[in-house]
Amino acid sequence: MTGRAAKATGVNDTFAIETFNLTKIFDGCLAVDGIDLAIKKGELFALLGPNGAGKTTTINMLCCLLKPTGGTARVMGYDINQEPYKIKEVIGVSPQETTLSERLNALENLNLIGRLHGISPRKLKTWSKLMLETMGLAERARDQVRKFSGGMKRRLNIALALIHNPQILFLDEPTLGLDPQARRAVRQYIARLNGDKTILLTTHYMDEADFLADRVGIMDEGKIAALGTSVELKTEMLATHTMVVQAWNLTQKVVNDMRSRYTQVAVDKGSMTISDQRLDFKEIVDQLHAAGAVVRSAHIKEPTLEDVFLKITGKGLRE
Repeated sequence: MTGRAAKATGVNDTFAIETFNLTKIFDGCLAVDGIDLAIKKGELFALLGPNGAGKTTTINMLCCLLKPTGGTARVMGYDINQEPYKIKEVIGVSPQETTLSERLNALENLNLIGRLHGISPRKLKTWSKLMLETMGLAERARDQVRKFSGGMKRRLNIALALIHNPQILFLDEPTLGLDPQARRAVRQYIARLNGDKTILLTTHYMDEADFLADRVGIMDEGKIAALGTSVELKTEMLATHTMVVQAWNLTQKVVNDMRSRYTQVAVDKGSMTISDQRLDFKEIVDQLHAAGAVVRSAHIKEPTLEDVFLKITGKGLRE
């Protein structure tokens, strides 16, 4: 869409995905509660939230698999209510459950999906080779998928979503259930796509979102509860800092002395955790020594995205 056409239709050409009071109600239950999002072209956006927060429902509406109850969204300038077929041409979807034909080999799976997208044989041959090389599967191209490991199947699933060279990629829990090595490999492939594609990622692995995402949206009870970069969320949402100290002679006198100075002090078997709005490492160590404790080790605990998640939602990741 040209800049002039975008202006004429009210479409902002900066964004790949925009939602406007997007709402979905199931049997009187408000699953998605009027969310407004704007995801830039080339951005990797992580949508986080506990189970039942509305993430999958949101993605299904953006992919035109569900009609919204209210509001709308634009995907690459196309309205989800008016132009679903146009949207399906420009998106690729890698769902949580792999969508592979186990009896076909990797190349045959890619050819099957490519033909469904109407890709010409010559272009499909080129793209299939590129996808297999990109995902590290070139040497296993003619092996039946049933012989693949979980990590290889995940990578092939992403390749299927990319075979028609979509502008937007939806990745729903792409590393769920993988061992650490396979998870790292899939993350690396996703990172290589960042900037080339607009990616909307859902994951329950907070470190994954922290590593991959340009921005993070935390969803809870159908609403966007927090939005920003990982650093911004950690800075804005976590005003309290924490220091963990391993020490001998943590007597009640030592504990009482530290509790008179800091907001929260907890002790468990030779370990003291101190939390407050301001913590000075050297000052705390000196105070402990002066009170009679013998410090063995100490460190400031850096805030994590999981800390932010739990502060906002007040829930475990899979509650």
